[in-house]
Amino acid sequence: MHENRVEFEVSGDYALFSDPVTRVGGEKCTYQVPTYEALKGILHSVYWKPTLIWVVDAVRVMNPVQMETKGMKPAKYSGGNELAYYTYLKKVRYQVRAHFEWNENRKELKEDWNENKHHNIAKRMITRGGRRDIFLGTRECQGYVEPCDFDAGARESAYYDIEELAFGFMYHGITYADEAIRVEDKGRMTVRFWRPVMKRGVIQFVRPEDCSDYRHIKEMEMKNFNYPNFSGLSEFIAEEVAD
Repeated sequence: MHENRVEFEVSGDYALFSDPVTRVGGEKCTYQVPTYEALKGILHSVYWKPTLIWVVDAVRVMNPVQMETKGMKPAKYSGGNELAYYTYLKKVRYQVRAHFEWNENRKELKEDWNENKHHNIAKRMITRGGRRDIFLGTRECQGYVEPCDFDAGARESAYYDIEELAFGFMYHGITYADEAIRVEDKGRMTVRFWRPVMKRGVIQFVRPEDCSDYRHIKEMEMKNFNYPNFSGLSEFIAEEVAD
């Protein structure tokens, strides 16, 4: 059990969790369950600093999976608009368990590795509904965050009585150069895939570096936080004192 663990519930009227490859344009269709990357993005909106990396441990699907298709008019790259159909999840509610780890690639921020400080701030931000707006996959899908007891909500899940349900080959997330752990991912952007299985409403995520299916997209340099693009931790401290 991680001492810096957080647990929260996120809900919304609509959600769209899709493979980035299908989001270039045209039709969009959601996955049935949230992706690791989408939940990590929610955690970033709640609280994040380059000092740490959020690791999503598990998600519990609370409401039955329902979908709704809407006619949309997205902007075209060439200008103007076009008609497209987006398929969303509707009336979603999830319970999430996660923890943070220090970003070992950021040795220049080691003086900010204060576990109690970051853990307490993260819990306060969950209570307040996050530092920034919460989105469920896409910007048009507003989400709402509140604290919860992950284990206490087990029997509330619509899928508690279903022993096992597999979702096939699915997008997991993207590893950027500054969070790369595997040697082969250093200096690259890597997209990851996996095969999730839900047991009694809960999906236990594999760690990013443990995904067996991945592809390197492009070379990428890690931004260094040093002079002149970084002046120290004073602005972080001021922001946290204000919280």
